[in-house]
Amino acid sequence: MHIKEHTPTVVATKYWHDLGDGRIQCDLCPRFCKLHAGQRGLCFVRKNQEQKIVLTSYGRSSGFAVDPIEKKPLNHFYPGSSVFSFGTAGCNLACKFCQNWDISKSREMDSIMSIAGPEQIAQKAAELGCLSVAYTYNDPVIFHEYAIDTAIACRELGIKSVSVSAGYVCPKPRAEFYRVMDAANIDLKAFTENFYHKLTGSHFAPVLDTLLYLQHETSVWLELTTLIIPGENDSRAELEKMTQWVVENLGSDVPMHFSAFHPDWKMQDTPSTPVATLLMAREIAIKNGVHYAYVGNIHDKAADSTYCHACGQLLIGRDWYQLSEWNLTETGACKACGTQCAGHFAAKPGNLGAKRMGVQM
Repeated sequence: MHIKEHTPTVVATKYWHDLGDGRIQCDLCPRFCKLHAGQRGLCFVRKNQEQKIVLTSYGRSSGFAVDPIEKKPLNHFYPGSSVFSFGTAGCNLACKFCQNWDISKSREMDSIMSIAGPEQIAQKAAELGCLSVAYTYNDPVIFHEYAIDTAIACRELGIKSVSVSAGYVCPKPRAEFYRVMDAANIDLKAFTENFYHKLTGSHFAPVLDTLLYLQHETSVWLELTTLIIPGENDSRAELEKMTQWVVENLGSDVPMHFSAFHPDWKMQDTPSTPVATLLMAREIAIKNGVHYAYVGNIHDKAADSTYCHACGQLLIGRDWYQLSEWNLTETGACKACGTQCAGHFAAKPGNLGAKRMGVQM
């Protein structure tokens, strides 16, 4: 397959307005950065250039890889399939616990970037047999135009698109973005405004708004991830409130992933998450009606596997990212009782396993 070369470029954007005082305001996310000439937003990749907001990372990536879809994590979106993953530099949040800080906090964009345009990414994903492309590593909200163009190019080749995001985006660009996405994992970082303000430099309400929008106004498959941080968002009371809200407002079929924190970035002195805390979060979720709850960043086959919420049958066994048991029919129903398992499933599971492959473009 011939893949044409791409030259990175700066592209104009449309979500901004002139404040009339020499500054312009970026309207992509609720941060609403107000920029003088030459200034960059907190995300670093959106800039006031000649009195308009431009995206400076179009066609530039922090790297490409083929991952198992479970690594995103998405456990109910074509399990075992391969996903072509990429991101750029920068982020519109300022999480003190960032686990990808070397990418999201990068300010040396030209030195770290691999080069590839939307068509090139779509064609490479097709060549490698990937079922989907994931916009991940940093938040795709900030490379909005690049992600959308890539998703459109992928759709033309029958390749699905997956967004891995914190959901911190304004309504109009959000609608345009998710119109071309097939699945999303949203990072529900906690369930208090205090956590969002203190540890991420953002606000809680816009994230809940994104979750409600995705679940009730789109056909995008949705899963949630919460990084459980000792002493910050790990109380039983908060986990009770979070999981109850999910069931009452999003429904029982939205899978929840509770992942282990490890000391990183500006929280080196916070201890790693105890396994018992993750298992407690999972138990609370199930008690409150979540049909599919998982743990992450630890090895626990029982808590990583999928069970029928009606009869308890093991539906999909997982050992890290390796699938084992598969007790779903071709239509995604439980073989024991016939209850449908929520999600998108192929007639047979994928077999990528735990393999991860770096890709040169």
